[in-house]
Amino acid sequence: MIRRRFLDFYAARGHKILPSSSLVPDDPTVFLTIAGMLQFKPIFLGKEPRRVPCATTSQKCIRTNDIENVGRTSRHQTFFEMLGNFSFGDYFKKDAIKWAWELTTKEYGLPPERLWISVFEDDDEAFSIWLTEVGVPKERIKRMGEDDNFWTSGATGPCGPCSEMYYDFHPERGSLNAFCAGFE
Repeated sequence: MIRRRFLDFYAARGHKILPSSSLVPDDPTVFLTIAGMLQFKPIFLGKEPRRVPCATTSQKCIRTNDIENVGRTSRHQTFFEMLGNFSFGDYFKKDAIKWAWELTTKEYGLPPERLWISVFEDDDEAFSIWLTEVGVPKERIKRMGEDDNFWTSGATGPCGPCSEMYYDFHPERGSLNAFCAGFE
């Protein structure tokens, strides 16, 4: 149900639903498919033309690049489906952030007051969008470093700052350190 609602949400916003690619990718930089964007890496690198302006997928993944975190944190698994929405020059950060918030709070119905946001430490644009466009209170937007909020696809390839949403499972503990409690 979560998968179908995710894919339908983005399809209604012009995304083409594409199938999961193979778990064994045609990419010499990785042994297994580790992320939803892997099938689009040739497009991001300019080696292939885009076939659609934007896409959404449910990609089967086997995580190997941060395998040491499996079992240590509640957000690292070995085999999972990564839901993703991808723009190939069709829209940018503002729409991506607003749609992520709409999907989470309206479509899935998660209470906004239980959501925390992380942005890359130097990403003033994302911080501003979450604060002024979406309306997330400043105290629930945390700037984090490269280990947490700078995405890479290996030693070479597409990379950049990212933003994430976290659900506060324990609001009774208050806001002091609430963002990091249970995520480390």
